[in-house]
Amino acid sequence: MKDERGVYYTPSLQHPEVRMYVRDNEGEIEFRLYNPNEPVIWEKHQWVPYGAIEAAAAMFREKNTDRNPLALYDLNIARKLLDN
Repeated sequence: MKDERGVYYTPSLQHPEVRMYVRDNEGEIEFRLYNPNEPVIWEKHQWVPYGAIEAAAAMFREKNTDRNPLALYDLNIARKLLDN
């Protein structure tokens, strides 16, 4: 899907108003979250390369936490959207 902010998908079926925007930045896919209930997220957080998301996920695994940063970031969906 696409709107004035760019190409996006809905990362959570429970919260269809939340959008994950994706873009290709010189061959690296980047993500940026938008939640209309918390606009500060869009305003304060910039585009995040997928490599940084993977690094964060590795840190969480090392700490044996139940949090998984990869849950919202779907590289396969991003690639499909950007190929169209």
